[in-house]
Amino acid sequence: MQSSSTYDVRANVFITPVAVPDMPVQLAVKRLIDILVSGFMLVLLAPVLALIALAIKWESRGPVLFRQMRTGRYEVPFEILKFRSMYTDRGDRTGVMQTVDGDPRVTRIGRFLRKTNLDEIPQLFNVLIGDMSLVGPRPHVPDMLAAGRVYSDLVQGYEYRHLMRPGLTGLSQARGLRGPTVQRWKAIRRIVCDVEYVRRFSLLLDMKIILRTISNELRGGTGF
Repeated sequence: MQSSSTYDVRANVFITPVAVPDMPVQLAVKRLIDILVSGFMLVLLAPVLALIALAIKWESRGPVLFRQMRTGRYEVPFEILKFRSMYTDRGDRTGVMQTVDGDPRVTRIGRFLRKTNLDEIPQLFNVLIGDMSLVGPRPHVPDMLAAGRVYSDLVQGYEYRHLMRPGLTGLSQARGLRGPTVQRWKAIRRIVCDVEYVRRFSLLLDMKIILRTISNELRGGTGF
């Protein structure tokens, strides 16, 4: 897979413009798949959801779910759902303070949930109601920082990633670009991948991303 066209000018990266894919039938099928798969998975995983909720309540006080504002399609904000993985009095609802290795804010259950990505299962509700999709650019918090700068300042054309619904996984995650965004070029590559996904969208590409994501997780979530 080739990256989108970019060129570096001093401290910024510029991404060539892209538009919403002119594929109404494929986009409609994508949404139908989102509804059917997320609904089925929520029913199938109901016992797992219940066990995780009990474990979270057993270890620490506070709500089972963590709610945070994220930027969605067309830059419309929405409330993302996750299993709470931090102590209630130590969490950061803004998302500005990124989690680091050995972060004391994270509970023991939370470390396991984060390592296995089980903390993200509640996002299936976001997919079901249309805030998110199974595949798309990962949703960022408003004014998210990357390499110490606001992402939209670091990458000119950052807003193009918002032309599609954010996803549970995406092209950048399938390529192993995960974790904190402290490294400048790694952070930039994520946005390049996100915009490339918008540019090259197809149901076949979605399937490839899902298969690659599953492969990554089976190998320990290390990417490739």
